[in-house]
Amino acid sequence: MLKPKSVFYLFCLFLLSSCVSREEMVYFQNSDRLNELSSNPSIYDNLKIKPNDQLSITVSAEEMEAALPFNLPFVGNNIGSQNSEVRVNGTPSLQNYLVNADGEIQFPVLGTVKVAGLNRKELSKKLQREIEEYIQKPIVIVRISNFQVTVLGEVNKPGTFPVTDEYLSLPKALGLAGDLTIYGKRKNILVVRESKDGNKEHAYLDLTDSEIVNSPFYYLQQNDVVYVEPNGPQLQSASYNRNASVYISIASVLVSVAVLLTR
Repeated sequence: MLKPKSVFYLFCLFLLSSCVSREEMVYFQNSDRLNELSSNPSIYDNLKIKPNDQLSITVSAEEMEAALPFNLPFVGNNIGSQNSEVRVNGTPSLQNYLVNADGEIQFPVLGTVKVAGLNRKELSKKLQREIEEYIQKPIVIVRISNFQVTVLGEVNKPGTFPVTDEYLSLPKALGLAGDLTIYGKRKNILVVRESKDGNKEHAYLDLTDSEIVNSPFYYLQQNDVVYVEPNGPQLQSASYNRNASVYISIASVLVSVAVLLTR
């Protein structure tokens, strides 16, 4: 029968073996090298417009009346009719352009415009050149209205999150999801992305390595999916019998009784 000292030593050994090392938990290790790393300065250049994107495009000029035909009409909530008159209540908002399967939108006055494969800056310049044939010095602002990412797996608040500024790094997305749980693998974060030809691309990123900022997947794009894989202990616990906690309690009681009897 085990002696009390032996039980104590086994318990200490178990605690030591269950400790998690710093290398497995701390983000951005060797961070002193961050200044040496060449992060991509043109973040928006990598954000390409794709089919099914919803674009908000606003055209303005020195003479606003001249720019009105190049803007979609405003719409509001709670549209109703009374005495044959249409009333629009609520805060009005500009309608969005839906990019069709061919990567095109129907733009007022200009007609069909190819937009897929362009980033926001490129589309803005393209529209400015074409609108300059009608009005002087037009200003075109392009935004992606349905920019969103999905974060799943071992995070505290999994879900799909809308992004308003179109500037989203992987750590920021994980922050929206409440950060990783203690059971999430920090060295194996999966990012799944749909390429412009409709195929799926993916990459595994290591949050503990500061060189992650050099990855083209570090800054997320619209409709990216981030998956945090559970670590080994969590996978093992998922395979345990539902009554395992009961068996462990019974075993701990038996060990305690054995220790008392050997005194």
